[in-house]
Amino acid sequence: MENIDEGTVERLLRESLIESGGGQRISERARLAQRSVESYLKAGIRPRWMERLSEIERGIERERAGLERTYRHMRAELGPHAFADAWRTFAHSRDFDELNTLIRQHNDWYPIERDLPMDPRTGEYRKILGRSHHRRELDAAWILEQFPA
Repeated sequence: MENIDEGTVERLLRESLIESGGGQRISERARLAQRSVESYLKAGIRPRWMERLSEIERGIERERAGLERTYRHMRAELGPHAFADAWRTFAHSRDFDELNTLIRQHNDWYPIERDLPMDPRTGEYRKILGRSHHRRELDAAWILEQFPA
């Protein structure tokens, strides 16, 4: 007899489990194993939040290096007034969608993946070493802060 309160997801999972012949039982050892950053690292597996942070840092450094080359080249080629206008136009034309997607994923998932405690008064996640986990997305303002016109 089917449960009346059973939702679509529960029904699909139940049907999938029946079709596959049932799942395997989780061993007592696996069930009781502590899941911590240390245990992941000992096993040679980096948690996704750690991989994502590395990708973000490498991406920012790659963008900064490319911007620095372009900045020096444009500054050498153009006069001071023409450079300022051209640099602002260039900054506003830059697209960081791929890197910003990673940054948004980090901002959304990092506190959950790290199981950060929440401050009940503010509803915000607690800071790590006095710093928010939130990363700023890259845009024209970021470029102009790094390399002023």
